[in-house]
Amino acid sequence: MSTSSDDDTPLAAVSNGINSQRTPNGQAAHRNANGKRTLDDASDLSEDERPLAKRAKSTTTSAPGKSNGRPAGRGRNSEETDDSDDDAPLAVMTTKVPMPGSHKAVVGAASSRSARKSVTKTYKEESDDDGGLPPISSKASQDEEDDKDASDSDDEPLVKKSTKPSKPRARPAPKKRRKSEESSDASMSDTETEKPAKKAKAPPKKRVKKEIKEEDDMDVDQVLSGNKKPAKEAKGKGKVKKEEEEEEVYKWWENEAPEGIEGDGTKKWDSLSHAGVLFPPAYTPLPSTVKMLYDGKPVDLPPESEEVAGFFAAMLDTEHAQNDVFRKNFFDDWKEVLKEFPPRNGIVIKSMDKCDFRPMAEYIEAEKARIKRLSKAEKQEIKEKKQKEEAPYATCMFNGRPEKVGNFRVEPPGLFRGRGEHPKKGCVKKRVRPEDIVINIGEGEKVPVPGVPGKWKAVQHDNTVTWLAHWKENINGNCKYVFLAATSSIKGKSDRDKFERARELKNHIDRIRSDYQNDLKSKVTADRQRATAMYLIDKYALRAGNEKGEDEADTVGCCSLRLEHVTLDKSGVVILDFLGKDSIRYYKEIDDIDPQVFKNLRIFKGSGKKDSDLLFDRVTTAGLNNHLRSYMKGLTAKVFRTYNASTTFEKELLSFEFGPNTLQQEKVNAYNAANKTAAELCNHQRAASKNHAAGMAKMSLQISYLKHQRMGMCRELFHQEPKLKKKYPEWAEPESDMEDDEAIAKFEDEYYAEKKKELTEGWERTKKTLGETGGTAEDIQTRKEKVDKKLEELETDYKLWVKHRKKPGYSFRGKDADETKEYTPEQLVKMIEKQSDIISKNKLKQSDKESLKTISLTTSKINYLDPRITAAYCDRHGLPISLFFTKTLRNKFPWAMDTKEDWRF
Repeated sequence: MSTSSDDDTPLAAVSNGINSQRTPNGQAAHRNANGKRTLDDASDLSEDERPLAKRAKSTTTSAPGKSNGRPAGRGRNSEETDDSDDDAPLAVMTTKVPMPGSHKAVVGAASSRSARKSVTKTYKEESDDDGGLPPISSKASQDEEDDKDASDSDDEPLVKKSTKPSKPRARPAPKKRRKSEESSDASMSDTETEKPAKKAKAPPKKRVKKEIKEEDDMDVDQVLSGNKKPAKEAKGKGKVKKEEEEEEVYKWWENEAPEGIEGDGTKKWDSLSHAGVLFPPAYTPLPSTVKMLYDGKPVDLPPESEEVAGFFAAMLDTEHAQNDVFRKNFFDDWKEVLKEFPPRNGIVIKSMDKCDFRPMAEYIEAEKARIKRLSKAEKQEIKEKKQKEEAPYATCMFNGRPEKVGNFRVEPPGLFRGRGEHPKKGCVKKRVRPEDIVINIGEGEKVPVPGVPGKWKAVQHDNTVTWLAHWKENINGNCKYVFLAATSSIKGKSDRDKFERARELKNHIDRIRSDYQNDLKSKVTADRQRATAMYLIDKYALRAGNEKGEDEADTVGCCSLRLEHVTLDKSGVVILDFLGKDSIRYYKEIDDIDPQVFKNLRIFKGSGKKDSDLLFDRVTTAGLNNHLRSYMKGLTAKVFRTYNASTTFEKELLSFEFGPNTLQQEKVNAYNAANKTAAELCNHQRAASKNHAAGMAKMSLQISYLKHQRMGMCRELFHQEPKLKKKYPEWAEPESDMEDDEAIAKFEDEYYAEKKKELTEGWERTKKTLGETGGTAEDIQTRKEKVDKKLEELETDYKLWVKHRKKPGYSFRGKDADETKEYTPEQLVKMIEKQSDIISKNKLKQSDKESLKTISLTTSKINYLDPRITAAYCDRHGLPISLFFTKTLRNKFPWAMDTKEDWRF
């Protein structure tokens, strides 16, 4: 007689179809014989439309928030598994992403993102600077360097009025086809992708410090003459501005093999000496004329209680000061200070509502404005004084070599803000004294003397740890450590070993997945729960999570999920909805979950349980990590996030191939699309910038301006040589958003109005800033003259636009073609081709920016994506790594910068 557990009864299988891969225009993206997507030079496409092969992304969903009930049972787990504080997404968007390894992949989005700066400059991932609209004439563009929001070179007019024709240089025959160019109307026919392009081998290159400036960003005269040197020298004494000299780098990675999966507890250093920590300055009491009010009466506070009141006054106009929890916690802590240091004029403070901190707030703001108004010399003096004070603490001697110290400053006192709805927001962070700090230093080394009165809490000589000092903060009881800087050798080794540990996981992942798949049907509930948790951590990159106390923010991870966080739909859909690390909401609707996992979740949510009960009541983070270490030394749940993110990222990058004439921006978009897929896997989301819509509108107007300029070039070309219309019929077609004279006039009016508004409002902001920062009358007058000159040129050019709207010899320079002929037909052909490339590049940037408006790419770059993957991609396609890594990241990962193209994670 057969006895089968009810657990073994299969549920209805859930559809797990694979989304077909498509281009941005909805058409299927073809693959070559190796299964790779091809992206050739798209020579048959329009001049400004060379779309990147992308895949369809799933829809975004939302759900109502959950309650914040607490589970009964387990206490807080002492083992920390949280990631860096940098790992803080701000919003959630559901996207299916492939799971590396044995599971079936669901194709995620491969969208694009616009560069915040020119791709030849260092990429600043999270910048919201959209740049200004370009000047119409060269005279205006010459002063762009003085503008705060100067646009990059791709946004500038291709031809300047002051330029003279130069001798044409040889150039390949122009393309003979041009399509209508709407922002989203590009399409790829099946025939255009049937023939896969061979992978373009990157030309040999040297790694240099200065940024690479490609031909796309040169002046038209440089392009025509073949001269690739900068158009003009940098201002000053004839010297080109260079990147500041790098300090000599200790290349530890050339002499040491990675530790791989080795654990801690080993000797980290032989000698260590340092100057301790830098304490914040003592509090300076407010002038006797500045008093807070209580019930309308001035309060004479002693310095100790006045300092705490000042913390709140400085935040008076923020959202925090209006938050009830924040106000209550502040007032409770402040009352404790007032008990010890009461007002000197006898006023008793009992109610927060009767307190008026406005006089203090106004004085604080006035002081900020005063500092802004200081002269450059005064500011420089303050800066130098600060650097002199910090110098002894900024470096230490580590194993006989100088190393930079990271956070050597002791946190100043203030009010705790917390993240999300933290129950302790508003509490007073007390001033840290030497008696609170433990110093770690080499035995026999001179113990540093505290910079303020007092003695260290303790001095130890532990060479198995790398911290220099630590203390416990009073809000949550957490230890604050002083470590070496991110650019130090010890931190670099730690980073490399972290990624090597993740690489090692690939040798064990199949066995681990096989085991937890088998345990999904285990008769032992604890094993079944652990297997289900491992499935969620592995496939959906959930953090393991720890138990939290009642006085901590109610954030959870996989092991601390409660029943209220998981909703099961009858159709087999699982909805996960909870607050993750840093109180960031995690929301995901999963319609392709393993049927056995769905069944297990239904069992774990069985009848008789409350919503506040734990889902995995027999699994702890410590227990889970102990189980994982039985497979591989040093393996924890966090390693899965690094492994899956890096594997997904590399797989996406390797799926793209480029033709020999592929634009650099297309390669940048491909990289960002792969980064986006990995970021979505890790739930690294952010809220769209409040200026995003305005920035996109500005970019659209800029693209229209570039098209308008190209239209003028074409008209002048055909005015000089009408016969060329047969050779270039596509250039005789109207621009996609300028089909007739009415549309052209509408654009010209709009551009003129927007540019005038930008210049006028920009000057008002500049004038205000100069007034606040102590700008001289001469400086203000010089700036005003530059703006007036731009406005005058704008007016002149606009009048010429209007004058020549209906003339057949319309010139892109605003002049009659009969009045002057500055360029030959051959030069105009080259200029039109060049202009088309610039338009294409700007469109790619715009689509890239729109795609990534709610995605944070930086967090995954810092914490989860092996930097060698990026370095190999750059080496493979001849790209400067500064396109993707800021100087800070390049200094953080020096050991990865020379990775060659054939390296694989």
